[in-house]
Amino acid sequence: MKKLENKRIAILTEDGFEEVELSSPKEALENEGANVDIVSPQPHKVRAKQGDEWSTDYTVNVSLQNASVDNYDALVIPGGVINPDKLRVNKDVLKFIKSFFEKGKTVASICHGPQVLINAEVVKDIKLTSVEAIKIDLINAGSKWEDSEVVYDKGLITSRTPDDLPAFNEKLIDVISS
Repeated sequence: MKKLENKRIAILTEDGFEEVELSSPKEALENEGANVDIVSPQPHKVRAKQGDEWSTDYTVNVSLQNASVDNYDALVIPGGVINPDKLRVNKDVLKFIKSFFEKGKTVASICHGPQVLINAEVVKDIKLTSVEAIKIDLINAGSKWEDSEVVYDKGLITSRTPDDLPAFNEKLIDVISS
């Protein structure tokens, strides 16, 4: 039996996510038997970026307006520069994220993704990491920032960059399966 059979994971994104920060966790979770949905305020598809270039379109499985936190065991928020900037100003997105924390469910975010958590007001007194560019924003929001490949605290898994994806994916699978 695979570690994540009967588990359902939401990957919350907008256009402009860093492609590997969605594709790598999605593949790792699915390889362990999880059912993974791409959830977005966009109704049909979201477009990835690879560095500075626009890349692949991904199908949105569940629109945010039809998504229920109760249907998921965990939430993953990929980074990229554009994606978090769009997500963090959407009140429905912030409510969705906050509900995962309120229900004690696992949330994972990488690179610029934790920016969204600032606006959701869920980072105070939580140890986390991120890309260096948003370190000061997270500290100013009350988090305890660390320079580590993966940090897990109070149900939140974070990593810095795509280089940390192996550790990020491993921690994500371990936490969800326990």
